[in-house]
Amino acid sequence: MTLRVLAVTSHSDLPETHTFIGLHQAGIAIEVISHPEAPHISKLYKAGVPVTELNIKGRYDRHAIKLIRDHLLTQQPHILHVFNNNATSNGLLAAKGINVRIIAYRGIVGNVSFFSPASWTTYLHPRIHKVICVAEAIRHYFLNMSFLGYHLPADKFVTLYKGHDLAWYQIPIADLGEFNLPEDAFVVGSVANMRPRKGIPVLIDSLRYIPRSANVHLLLVGKMEDPSLQKHIKASGQADRIHLAGFRRDAPQMMGACHASVLPALKREGLPKAVIEAMAYATPCIVTDSGGSPELIEHNVSGLVVQSGNARAIAAAIQQLAANRTLAKKMGLAGQQRIAEHFHINTTISKTLVLYQTLVASDSVLK
Repeated sequence: MTLRVLAVTSHSDLPETHTFIGLHQAGIAIEVISHPEAPHISKLYKAGVPVTELNIKGRYDRHAIKLIRDHLLTQQPHILHVFNNNATSNGLLAAKGINVRIIAYRGIVGNVSFFSPASWTTYLHPRIHKVICVAEAIRHYFLNMSFLGYHLPADKFVTLYKGHDLAWYQIPIADLGEFNLPEDAFVVGSVANMRPRKGIPVLIDSLRYIPRSANVHLLLVGKMEDPSLQKHIKASGQADRIHLAGFRRDAPQMMGACHASVLPALKREGLPKAVIEAMAYATPCIVTDSGGSPELIEHNVSGLVVQSGNARAIAAAIQQLAANRTLAKKMGLAGQQRIAEHFHINTTISKTLVLYQTLVASDSVLK
């Protein structure tokens, strides 16, 4: 019998979009409720995946609840798969009294608590049958939660990496000429929006421990207009070695043009897309031991892992690569191969399919 799935999401990235397409091609009767301005929604239409456009406005949206409930009643899916907080809370309300298995998705570490009412309307809600964690670090976070000796059931949480495909990263690397970088500079890129947990000030501080003779320059990509960051750059005494690119749609190609990429995150990382994209372009990556970042990299083989919040450690890692560009290239190629072998979209699709089948079979709801 055909397994029916209703997926409720928002602005799906490439892995999520291709997972929907792969499940559809595998014979799953999947319907997707998505934001009308989702960047890859056209790929779903082109692949023949049924799509309903919906902009969910907050954790309690009457229109969204009604629309989702109507789909649950008319399509009678075996599984409701929800991909963000708003989709989860509204999906749970829509599913009240309906026999459907519910799967949630969690993409970052933290911000879930037994004392948070919002957590009980999402990941801690008793109607949630499974929570897909995009990194093992997230699953461990849930399993380590406790209250008066109570722990969450281990079998409720499943690690399932978001897979990629190197074929998505065949666009030629960017031309960095617009930034007037020295011709022989060792360019270190970093893609992030300015949030305290991303650790950009720590990366800036790392330049203080790298001699100018190493000719290392930072290229920062993302929304970083925060006045405090500008002050930090000015106070660092390294402003001439720091280049702000702002938000760029060609961020992956820009990282592909860099000699190395750094994600200096302090906490709560899931499975950082910016790191995966850089690795896909064979750019050697330096990550901190925050969240799921170390799961992407084999230290000293396919990249480098350093202590979070440690500017000196980041500086040492950058210098290690800058001083040996042959090693840097070797690590970059190993990282690219690691994405191809261990983080492939086909694995994500097949494991999602198995999860669906196992969950439905365990409850004997397939009709």
